[in-house]
Amino acid sequence: MQKANPDAKAKAAQLQLAGHANPVRAIILMCLASALFACLDTTAKYLVATTQVPLAEVVWIRYLGQLVAMVAVLGLVAVPQLIRSKRIGAQLVRSCLLLSSTACNFMALRHLRLDQTTTIGFLTPLMVAALAGPLLGEWIGWRRAVAIVIGFCGVLLAVRPGFAGLNPAFLFAFGSMLSYAFFSLITRYLAAYDSSETTLFYSLFAGTFLVAPFALADWHWPANWQTWALLWSMGLYGAAGHYLFIVAHRLAPASRVVPFIYVTLITHSAGGFLVFGDVPDAWTLGGALIVIGSGLYLFHRERITARAEAVAMTSEAAKQR
Repeated sequence: MQKANPDAKAKAAQLQLAGHANPVRAIILMCLASALFACLDTTAKYLVATTQVPLAEVVWIRYLGQLVAMVAVLGLVAVPQLIRSKRIGAQLVRSCLLLSSTACNFMALRHLRLDQTTTIGFLTPLMVAALAGPLLGEWIGWRRAVAIVIGFCGVLLAVRPGFAGLNPAFLFAFGSMLSYAFFSLITRYLAAYDSSETTLFYSLFAGTFLVAPFALADWHWPANWQTWALLWSMGLYGAAGHYLFIVAHRLAPASRVVPFIYVTLITHSAGGFLVFGDVPDAWTLGGALIVIGSGLYLFHRERITARAEAVAMTSEAAKQR
């Protein structure tokens, strides 16, 4: 029996995805995912800042709730298939990085506004581009390097360390951003080995199992059913948001949907205003606009580079005929 050509199978998969492409729907799903993530962060900030529920308990139930929601949707019969990974070590490291990002973000939200943590989080695509060279061999040109530097300047403008004392909570926000940047790089690496469902399932392991002893040791029973509802709602927000995020990337190229992560500035600012009465100041908005502009330029350059590589590959293939 003749074996299938791997290149032919990959090309067929790409054609199948292209046949199901729907950029408008992908953008809508990306915006809905941003709204769900805003609900998640707003709920977490409310719980850690206004209730007596310990941070470890909030983090644990956030992951446990998402794991329960995922198993409820896919069914227990799907779990054996989900735990089969070709790179289990990388999956576990990625899961720990997501836990680190979540814990640092929740600690930062105790003292910072949602728009402030979101602005620092906007550095993630720039940091990924900067680290992709030494870690993945995906080196960037001088234009994108300049865009990264300008993006960092935008965050410095938002944080204003020279005009006011730097709140230590900003360090947690930067830690969350760095953890998520490494998390994104490992996600890119794992895409060639495991399915999206497997990667999503493994991302919950560290938060569910490593945090459990700390959460149970310092357990505090929520005072009322409303607090219980808020705790478990975080898992639903996380599960639905990540699912829509994955589907959006299946319906359109990343270059079309990724720029819409900046919608989170609107959704998070709205959540902060409606629940806490927070209004973004001019410094934060100005810094956020600089970071957004740098990120959009970075995506633009990546599209140009990808297009040039595709043309070069087509020309090379034509010469070999």
